[in-house]
Amino acid sequence: RPISRNRSIWGGTTRSMSSATEQDAAKEALYRAASFTPHVAPLVATVPTAAAEVSDPAKNSHRGGVARPISRNRSIWGATTRSMSSATEQDAAKEALINCPTIPLKDGTKHPAISFGTYKVGFIPASASSAVTTGGAGGTERTAEECVSDALSVGYRSLECAEFYGNESEVGKAIASSGIPREELFLCSKVWTTTIEKGEDAIRAQLDKTLADLGTDYVDLYLVHWPVPGKHVDAYKTLEKLCREGKCRNIGLSNYAVEDYQELKDGGIEIAPAVNQIEINPFLYRKNTLDFFTKEGVVLQSYRSLRDGKAFDDPTVLKIAAAHSKTAAQILGRWCLQKGFVYMPKSVKKERMIENGKVFDFELSDQEMAELDALTKPEAFSAFETLYRKCVNRDTSKDGTMDGVKMNITSD
Repeated sequence: RPISRNRSIWGGTTRSMSSATEQDAAKEALYRAASFTPHVAPLVATVPTAAAEVSDPAKNSHRGGVARPISRNRSIWGATTRSMSSATEQDAAKEALINCPTIPLKDGTKHPAISFGTYKVGFIPASASSAVTTGGAGGTERTAEECVSDALSVGYRSLECAEFYGNESEVGKAIASSGIPREELFLCSKVWTTTIEKGEDAIRAQLDKTLADLGTDYVDLYLVHWPVPGKHVDAYKTLEKLCREGKCRNIGLSNYAVEDYQELKDGGIEIAPAVNQIEINPFLYRKNTLDFFTKEGVVLQSYRSLRDGKAFDDPTVLKIAAAHSKTAAQILGRWCLQKGFVYMPKSVKKERMIENGKVFDFELSDQEMAELDALTKPEAFSAFETLYRKCVNRDTSKDGTMDGVKMNITSD
């Protein structure tokens, strides 16, 4: 029914409006209709990021009207609200990271569901693929100290480190300058293949160096970086000793196939691995492997959670991102969390760190999860097998050979 000139859109009688006032009222009504959303999500979800201030119509098609951004000074009901500063938005995002969900390890230790990865942060290792391509190791545009300081300042409290990354001393400087109490941090590190091959004394010396570099007397988690053929079982047993000595609270694995894990168990270990850190994302979803480790009670840490940004233009990911008014990175991160894996994004840009961490205020549907699960293609498993065979002997005396490498592993 038409609205009377003497009746407001809410049904109350008002004084007669001039033509200009009528136009203003009509404009305001259209604005409200376009801005209305039937579900009010938590605060962090309703505040647009600086990079997405203007709404994309495709992202708001579910609203049933022309998409328009909600003014920062106006609520979705049209009532004027106090201005929300950028600092307030960042505070909310930081609080969500600091108080993020946790995943229990075998001994009851609470592992944060999100960790900041430090690979290629401030330093590129000599045998990293990008270093080989460009002709050697070296620094990057920003130091690891600067990047990790930013990560801590925006709320990350779990750091994923490694001997191989070559930047633990810089990470330690960032930790020291942050003023964050040690008990509020979760620190993970890994021992590299070169050290694993050299044996127990070398592993002990390396952990001592890692502790000194990070400025702590223990790490929360210490991992065997790769299952070096003929060496990784003894290396793990050394980690067991270090765990009993209190230098590491938990121990675990990285890049282990099902067959490597079974070899480890057959080798007579006494402390069950707490985690296995492997590549996990919708484009390398090795369901049989993941289900196996989950049944074994091994928590899975996901590196390359965001696939190094190489899937941000995937149509399926973008469609789901549009439906939630989120970015591609946030969809990939949320998928990881809903699967129950530790999500480990990394970036050298502070704004990306914040973006990557905004994954706790929305949920993907079962249908969306299934669509993302289906993104893994057969060739991804073949590529995984090739990389595995290349890396288990990497930087050891058998580098470049297939000596001792398992040729038949569970790839899916």
